[in-house]
Amino acid sequence: MLKTIFFNIIIFGLLGALFLGAMVFNNMYANSVGIDLTERKIYSLSKGSQKIAADTKAPITLQLFFSESNSTGMTALRDYKARVQSLLQEYVKLGKGNIHLEIIDPEPFSEAQDSAAAFGLTAASTGSFQNTIYFGLAGTNNLGDTMVIGFFDPSKEAFLEYDISTLLYSLNEPEIAKLTIVTDLEIAGGENPLNGKTTAAFVLYQQLEKMFDITLISSSTKSLPGNTDVLLLWHPQNINEALLFSIDQFLMRQGRALALVDAHYESDLMAQMGSVGVNSSFLPLLASYGIKFDNENVVLDALTGLEVRNPAGGLIRHLGFLGLTREQINPNDITTTDLDSINGASFGTLSLGSNSLLSQTVLLSSSAANDLMPAQRYMATRNPAVFAENFTKGDEAFILAARYSGSAVSHFADAQAPDGENIIRRTNSLNLVVIADADIAADRFWVQSSNFFGQMVSTPFANNGDFIINTLENLSGSDGLIGIRSRATFDRPFTRVQAIRLIAEENFRAQEKRLQKQLEQTEKALAQLQIPDSNVALSAEQEATINGFTEQRMAIRKSLREVQFQLQRDIEALGDILKLINIVLAPVVLVLLLLLIAKVCRKRAPKTSV
Repeated sequence: MLKTIFFNIIIFGLLGALFLGAMVFNNMYANSVGIDLTERKIYSLSKGSQKIAADTKAPITLQLFFSESNSTGMTALRDYKARVQSLLQEYVKLGKGNIHLEIIDPEPFSEAQDSAAAFGLTAASTGSFQNTIYFGLAGTNNLGDTMVIGFFDPSKEAFLEYDISTLLYSLNEPEIAKLTIVTDLEIAGGENPLNGKTTAAFVLYQQLEKMFDITLISSSTKSLPGNTDVLLLWHPQNINEALLFSIDQFLMRQGRALALVDAHYESDLMAQMGSVGVNSSFLPLLASYGIKFDNENVVLDALTGLEVRNPAGGLIRHLGFLGLTREQINPNDITTTDLDSINGASFGTLSLGSNSLLSQTVLLSSSAANDLMPAQRYMATRNPAVFAENFTKGDEAFILAARYSGSAVSHFADAQAPDGENIIRRTNSLNLVVIADADIAADRFWVQSSNFFGQMVSTPFANNGDFIINTLENLSGSDGLIGIRSRATFDRPFTRVQAIRLIAEENFRAQEKRLQKQLEQTEKALAQLQIPDSNVALSAEQEATINGFTEQRMAIRKSLREVQFQLQRDIEALGDILKLINIVLAPVVLVLLLLLIAKVCRKRAPKTSV
């Protein structure tokens, strides 16, 4: 018996020593090696982020500010901090010694808190100045450039990796991206053809000037500037062949572009007067790449149509002016995740050709309550009420904006190369975003400008500008940055618990409604029995009836409280079971398994003669 006990002690001692040795080895030598066994690889960086980290050539210092002392008791926030720190450490491992991470606790009235404030990090208030919470990131490169993430919002965890990779990429490539805009519109300001007065630049163009090094060219220019990083085609119509070739080859060389095309661009002053006919965009490259753009029909939408003034001065729904909301905006793409509303007019539709090799990510769509009207008839219609007269509701949403990536054949694949030039006839890395509306960029659909003490102040009422700027920022990044999409969240809810919660809530609502109805009937009966004149004596029967109803009311209210308490009972019971499994049952099973292994090893051990 003593021999068996002694043998078991030795086995458990060896297992404990082996476990401790493995932990020490992991911490000292194998910390950079790991296997992510989670279903959606939440602890691993995507290939794009890995490339950005690996391409870091100069030292970058990342400072993660988190208020440890002031966040005591905030379990969810502290867990998310551990998630952020774990992800940052992955960047450090891949940075080949060029990425350094510092964890800083900005305690009240400390130098660390002053540093966090100097970086412009957000101080989340918890009720007093001393208890503010900092949870942000400041990155600095060897040139002294600084980029920050003001606050890590747990609700935006799906885009955590993209935000960090964007910060690193910006520090690696501190130069301003060069944006080339091809358009014949007076987006930078010009002369109003109706009154000869000078008009201001589009608000969107003014914002783009602050963020990019812009080169503005017309459709008559022969080629794109050689240093173009990203291209914006703004309502293209009469692009000459030489410029079209230059644009095509830019895209074949893995260039990135945003195209604002339209079935009828009605924000043009002449188009509003009806003197230019159908004012549609024309970009033949799209069809060559396998993208179908229908510029002959305008989307009408009964659900998202905006209200406008009719000729009589009243309000009427305009089925061609669309006000897209979260239901029509893709919440899972980097460029559209935070957008609430986008307005536009006379949208065309997009789709993939039958032989297209591209992948399509829908960014904006119509509702299913839609119809198409020929652009010629739409343009000639002055009364918005006419759009609803012959409206036929569809059953499938139209694609209004999409991201296209993958393989495409050049528009000039069968052409002869110009003298001294080579034609790139195919690409496997097309990066093109198409929005089937150019009115989306016009001021009147998303911004209100007013004169404030001699200064023009522009106040957005829709996210049109955010959408276009987000898209151009995303396209101006590296191929790795463009390839990063939303990730799985760290939180993995128990679907069984959620199901029980839903059933409990349904039962609660049904019982609560029944009891509430009984309570209303009881109180109504009491009100009828009570006599306002206090001098009139109640009969014994009336008093008994009132007392009965009063007791019944108390019983119903008690039942309501019990039903409310019951709502959490099933959920808490399941939680207790899960805790029992995780805390008690799993270790017990492991111990029993180890004992079984030890017993098997002991039986198989050769017996030695004494």
